[in-house]
Amino acid sequence: MASGMATASYELRFDSGRICLDLLATTHPEERLDSVDRLRAWITRSGLVPAGTPLAAADISWLVGFRELRGHVGRLVRGELDARPADTALARVNAVALAAPPAPWAVRADDGSLRRRLHTPPGRPGLLAVIARDALELLTDPAARASLRQCEGDNCPIVYLDTSRGRRRRWCSSEVCGNRERVARHRRRAALARA
Repeated sequence: MASGMATASYELRFDSGRICLDLLATTHPEERLDSVDRLRAWITRSGLVPAGTPLAAADISWLVGFRELRGHVGRLVRGELDARPADTALARVNAVALAAPPAPWAVRADDGSLRRRLHTPPGRPGLLAVIARDALELLTDPAARASLRQCEGDNCPIVYLDTSRGRRRRWCSSEVCGNRERVARHRRRAALARA
């Protein structure tokens, strides 16, 4: 695979196991939510809204709101992992979670099957509430909370939910950080063999 394709395939990642953690991953290795269009793509690809949902109302205030919530969720999650309570972040996430999330609506497709849509166009507060509620559910569920892991990759800040058999997952992504570690290990062995 060409390096340009490898980079493109990981521009927006959805491999952390929770939507709130996927939002946190949009900061690494650089800012991924750098435009309203990229935010729209993230909202759709994350499953926050059904495919095909128009997001015409999304504007710069949405971008600011998602980035702000990302910061609060990040401080809250990292505080819990490091046993350093982040009560200001908790208060903000709790406040964002109070908004009503978008109401689902089922419609018949041409083939007669039911498809999920939203009853009304989604608004920023409702979408942010879904992510805030996900973070609160994650951190208040003892089993899910116990599965939170920090990636062991060099300089990788990504937090993920370890649902692997045996709970021995080490990296946010085997294809990204895991591959980097395997390449580095190979280079170290090759250098030792030459020495």
